[in-house]
Amino acid sequence: MTAWILVGGRLVLTDALQALPRPDLVIAADGGGRHAAALGVDVDAWVGDFDSSDDLALNAPREVHPRAKDETDAELAVLIARERGATDLVFLGAFGGRFDHAAALVLGGVRLAREGLRVILHSGDESGYPLLPGADVGLDLPRGTILSILALGDLRGLTLEGTRWPLRKADVPLGSGWTVSNEAAGGPVHAALEKGLALVTVLWPAGTASRH
Repeated sequence: MTAWILVGGRLVLTDALQALPRPDLVIAADGGGRHAAALGVDVDAWVGDFDSSDDLALNAPREVHPRAKDETDAELAVLIARERGATDLVFLGAFGGRFDHAAALVLGGVRLAREGLRVILHSGDESGYPLLPGADVGLDLPRGTILSILALGDLRGLTLEGTRWPLRKADVPLGSGWTVSNEAAGGPVHAALEKGLALVTVLWPAGTASRH
């Protein structure tokens, strides 16, 4: 079951965005509800402390939380999605906006992937995919598409195929720029990891579509 979770970063309407799996469930996290109209979707639940959506009206059930809370609005949206049976989570509006929220979303997405959920982070022009040991990432990318592997810890045994600069069982230290700004060779790109945690990011050229 696929849930789209609308969060408060930027959203660019690209072919890559349009090619995403259609949702069974749509949950808006506070100001992320602004993306619903552009995406042409109805919102099934709207959750948060509503400090960033004063001028927004959605025809959706609201779940209101105090500002003094332990979870972000995105985390509250994830709780609803999981309670309703979602196994695939697509965060839309994931990049841009406040850095602390974007960073928390990325790290939280990796944690959710470790718990067995399929996670995609997307803003239309940029996307991210958690890379864990034993859970490879495969993408079909146009030639020249820029992609990076962001090491969220010390990586062991990183293999990257289908790129201008492939790797075979490489060890990459935390935060290294070595695996930033690679390019797709055109066709399938495959990333695999023996140990560690990483995020595969893609910058989508205008007018391109993704296939997952």
